[in-house]
Amino acid sequence: MVSHAKFITKMHEVHFFQKVMNSMHSNLRRLDLNLLLVLDALLRLRSVTAAANELAISASACSHALARLRQTLGDELFVRQGNRMQPTQRAEQIAESLQAALQLLTDSISQGQRFDPSSSERIFTLAATDYTAFAILPSVMARLQFSAPKLQIQVLYSSQPMALLELAAGRIDFVLGFADANEALREGVQAFDWFSDDYVVIARQQHQQLQGELSFASYLAARHVVVTPWPQTRAVIDQVLDALAVQRHVAVQLPSVLAAAFIVAQSELLMTIPRRAAQTLSQAADLCVYPAPFAIPAYTLKVYGLSKYASTDAHLWLRQELQSIQAEALPPAT
Repeated sequence: MVSHAKFITKMHEVHFFQKVMNSMHSNLRRLDLNLLLVLDALLRLRSVTAAANELAISASACSHALARLRQTLGDELFVRQGNRMQPTQRAEQIAESLQAALQLLTDSISQGQRFDPSSSERIFTLAATDYTAFAILPSVMARLQFSAPKLQIQVLYSSQPMALLELAAGRIDFVLGFADANEALREGVQAFDWFSDDYVVIARQQHQQLQGELSFASYLAARHVVVTPWPQTRAVIDQVLDALAVQRHVAVQLPSVLAAAFIVAQSELLMTIPRRAAQTLSQAADLCVYPAPFAIPAYTLKVYGLSKYASTDAHLWLRQELQSIQAEALPPAT
């Protein structure tokens, strides 16, 4: 039999728990949760008309929902710039968690329902650098437009080699990137090697110092374009040269591989990048591709995902698609 003192203590604990839960959900109780679907559509489409069409409601109903959101959240949420609606800082803060929350809820409700890529309208969010997006995603989308015509791929810029914080928070489905071979994966994260590539050097076709071949001496004598998509003090190539006790002369350092290639095409500068990107860029600009005149470890792109989603139909399907794409769609190294 429970004593009077223990009963009073238990009641205090229950009362405290109820107060905590009431505090946690007080803001949500003031908000019609259906409005979150409107906010999500507006954040993605930046148009009341487009959002209304997607949600199968009238434009006036969508505008009314936005007015209610503004009143409830105490923020303008969107300001008009030209023909588009630009989110305020508050809206962008909400957006970071909103899509992940809606996707998590959708996945939970859909458990037990078979994922059908041919009809699914699911949004997969990937984190990648512009190099990965440029070199890989054309092949990905070429395949998915037939196997999953309604599926949407959203790519977010990866600000670090492994955007695992965003992955763990549920804001993205997969990270496309690479890490140090000795770096241990965080608990709950799985990875597989997507593809490997060797490094080559690109130069403009009429480069004055290169006569059909690129020697190590010529490489060191030239000035270079370096791409560092993350805040790094030394790029991978520089770390290799450090081990050889030599340095290259960097003329310009950029976060984007696309601008860099066209700088090379109009200068005497060199650039060292993975072969597949070099082959694609050489078709768009007047570039020559040379073997690297020193040994560089292969570039290996990995796909990272959360272990808890690894067995879900949707994630399993996309991983299999990515593995098939790397095997059959990427151009061979030559």
